Amino acid sequence: MKRTIRTTALAVGALIAALGLPAGPVHADAPAPRIDLRVLVVSDGGPATDAIAAELETAGTPVTEVDLRDAGRPVIDAGFLAETLDGRPRARFQAVVLPNDNPFPAGSAEMTALADYERAYAIPQVDAYTYARPEVGLQAAVGAGYAGSVDGVRAEVTEAGLSGPFGYLDGTVPFEDNSPTVGESYAYLSTPAPGADFVPYVQAAIPGRPTKGSLVGEYRHDGRRELVVTFVYNQHQQQFRLLARGIVEWMTGGVHLGAGRNYFAVHVDDVFAADDRWDTELNCTPGDVDCPPGEGTPNPIRMVPADVDHALAWQQSRDFTLDLAYNGSGSVDHREDNGGADPLADRFVAERNRFRWINHTYTHAFLGCRQDVTVVPWKCATDPDGSTQWVSRNEIADEIATNRVWGESAGLPLVNQELVTGEHSGLKVAPQQPEDNPNLGPALTDTGITWLASDNSRDPVQRRVGSATTVPRYPMNVFYNAGRAAEQVDEYNWIYTSRAQGGSGICEDNPATSTCLTAPLDPETGYAEHIVPLETRIALGHVLSNDPRPHFIHQSNLAEDRIAYPVLDGVLEGYAALFADSAPVVNLRMADIGVEMQRRAAWRNAVDAGQVTAYRVGDSVTVRAPEGVAVTATMPEGTLRGGGTAFGDAYAGALSGWTPTSGGTLALTLPSTPTAPGDKVTLPAGTGTAVPTSPPTRVPPGVTEPVPYGARR
Repeated sequence: MKRTIRTTALAVGALIAALGLPAGPVHADAPAPRIDLRVLVVSDGGPATDAIAAELETAGTPVTEVDLRDAGRPVIDAGFLAETLDGRPRARFQAVVLPNDNPFPAGSAEMTALADYERAYAIPQVDAYTYARPEVGLQAAVGAGYAGSVDGVRAEVTEAGLSGPFGYLDGTVPFEDNSPTVGESYAYLSTPAPGADFVPYVQAAIPGRPTKGSLVGEYRHDGRRELVVTFVYNQHQQQFRLLARGIVEWMTGGVHLGAGRNYFAVHVDDVFAADDRWDTELNCTPGDVDCPPGEGTPNPIRMVPADVDHALAWQQSRDFTLDLAYNGSGSVDHREDNGGADPLADRFVAERNRFRWINHTYTHAFLGCRQDVTVVPWKCATDPDGSTQWVSRNEIADEIATNRVWGESAGLPLVNQELVTGEHSGLKVAPQQPEDNPNLGPALTDTGITWLASDNSRDPVQRRVGSATTVPRYPMNVFYNAGRAAEQVDEYNWIYTSRAQGGSGICEDNPATSTCLTAPLDPETGYAEHIVPLETRIALGHVLSNDPRPHFIHQSNLAEDRIAYPVLDGVLEGYAALFADSAPVVNLRMADIGVEMQRRAAWRNAVDAGQVTAYRVGDSVTVRAPEGVAVTATMPEGTLRGGGTAFGDAYAGALSGWTPTSGGTLALTLPSTPTAPGDKVTLPAGTGTAVPTSPPTRVPPGVTEPVPYGARR
């Protein structure tokens, strides 16, 4: 059963009050303090604090990081943490992240300063990874609980977690178990210590006992609040990716700069064209550049009308829209060869409004250097003086414009500013063409292209090319030249096994960009049992990483055995099993993805340059940013912009989105709600108490993620 994460107004108000304001005034007559919307991350170089810092930075949340290993780091004292500004107390950080509950030496003045600061301004503290013991509100794991591997464990979000910071989840948190020989997750499981004010948010069964132990929970003590995490993780592991949003929401009370979504978009290249097929005997693709000229007989793969019907039914069942990158010449050529008939194109055109369409050039021509395919691998043709021969500006523009005209004549609903060139050609491709075709940028400008697809595996950073900005796409390791599962497995074995195992040895020669199989996959079962789970895990990891980049496959993968669907189903079914309905997959088209990435880059540059300031005073939030830079922020439901207009869009139980400033300033008003008794932190008299010494840090073995060998077209 799905759970919404709409927190009651009372709970939201209580949380805001607890996190953003001191429980009592610093001085009886002092004005309400200013709390800066910035997070202090104190790091020891371990994977847990690095993971939280990466989560904050990806979302666009300002961070100040203090590396304890740096001899020249600033001293954390009262002056570092707070000051008085224009007569108002100012807390420089809205939350503190520590490697554990106390990473400093016993009796440290720095830990005392942090404890006093947290107490005075009701600033929450995240213990990124610590072990269970009474000092963090838990019974010792040794004897009363468990300390060891939690690989493959299915943890659960408690009722308190679901009604609080982890309500965007559907209730379970599976821990990865990707290798039977590698320990991936280590945890301490224990129950709250007697008398401790400790609330578990995420817990798992304690082996050999009828009880469950906390993995993530809140400990209130001495006028302070700590989020106690007792399992180790890195930023790429699924269990952290699932919990990262809740950790941030807890520490900020849902009031922070930066925002996140879970994105998934799938581009299907070469629609209307036919893709050359892998030859399992020759170990190359006749008709393409990896086979010597004249070797083998091309046996192309092309969708049929029934494949269109399957795609339509699949989209409807998944509430998901595919982006079809089309080549008009594919249909024109088919009609010429078949007496004017092209049932595939007719079916697609009849249902054109149920898909999104992208210009993929008319003939899928290679638009970089002129290829010399008399050799394998191909090379760039050169003039007698050694200079590279380039495809001309007019030829590139003609490929774009002719396909656009064909699409418009077919009534395809196009965004004319989007373009995917064949094989991402025109852009640099190592090693043959280490620079862009100099004619590409001018041709893009001539044809009004503003969003150009690039291959994330070789060109991952968004950049300008003429009038266009690139949109990096993730290549799925579902090959363009495979319409059947057996072909995919055969080629996969060829690429990812050693020469001694009958493979190409590519993985041996390129260990940094590919991962060798320990043994060839079974032709009958290898696709379903190895490739599909692996590609699903990789793609789902992208979805959970607040990464809007699209993935791409080819029309051949929707034909014949329709081998793409098991991977796509794995991603979407896996996602639906993990998240509440309030956090749906966001399925953007290419231009919108480009805008999202562009805004993020502008925001990140402004934050890094110190041009963004934001703070909260009571129920008012003020953000200042350079004129023209949209603000990204997350706020509770009911937040209003200046003038009383609603702020943001609903996602995962909060409001967030890109918002323009007015003269460089954005003013927000948070919802004001009475608090329930006991919800507010009550500050004790006096100064901080002694804090226990830090636990040992256990760093999990690195988890390697197989990397696709380049982009298979």
